[in-house]
Amino acid sequence: MKVIGIIPARYASSRFPGKPLVDIAGKTMIQRVYEQVRSTPCLSEVVVATDDERIAEVVRSFAGNVILTSDKHESGTDRCAEVVSKIEGFDVAINIQGDEPFINPLQIELVASCFEKESTQIATLIKPITEEKELFNTNSPKVVINAAQEAIYFSRQTIPFLRNVPQEEWLTSHTFYKHIGIYGYRIPVLKELTSLAVSTLESSEALEQLRWLENGFRIQTAVTNHETIAIDTPQDLEDVMRKFFQK
Repeated sequence: MKVIGIIPARYASSRFPGKPLVDIAGKTMIQRVYEQVRSTPCLSEVVVATDDERIAEVVRSFAGNVILTSDKHESGTDRCAEVVSKIEGFDVAINIQGDEPFINPLQIELVASCFEKESTQIATLIKPITEEKELFNTNSPKVVINAAQEAIYFSRQTIPFLRNVPQEEWLTSHTFYKHIGIYGYRIPVLKELTSLAVSTLESSEALEQLRWLENGFRIQTAVTNHETIAIDTPQDLEDVMRKFFQK
């Protein structure tokens, strides 16, 4: 099985323009992400997919692989699909967030391992929720799974709702999962996903993966205990610098 890792990277971010190019202790964020992903043994190839020449130039400067993609894409999934339309020979593509400079390669390996099961169409990671603050944070998508560990539904609300259980007891009464935003797709499935129209559930929750579920695709999940650190805002960057680089 040949697996390609794709890192979508946009310059135009509403909350943090130019985010992939910010400096993190002497390296751009996109370089840190690329180097972490490149160290993953299961990947036959790693590519940055961007619509911006400034990002492409920086990737080339550290000898990374980059493909310029359309600036019309609305999601990283669409950008990944364009990459695999230009590069053939892979069975699985893994879509890796370009704003997680400390992503653990073991998480990428875990997503790839889901495709050892031939029936897997799409794969993603989930993590048990251990803090009440996160459980009720609507910025952190939750997921419920079936007996085969496939996703049933994703929501920004806390799911499932525990009837007749006080909210302060929810964490001790049930295992809740949050979604970790890394995806793997079989290549033919990835191409199909890009032809789907925006669905009603997706519009309601602003979660792309609901479009796939609503159209009958199956999403295999795997449980990770590794925390992800995403940099979405300048404040996130300041927090990361204090945590990892300032003594």
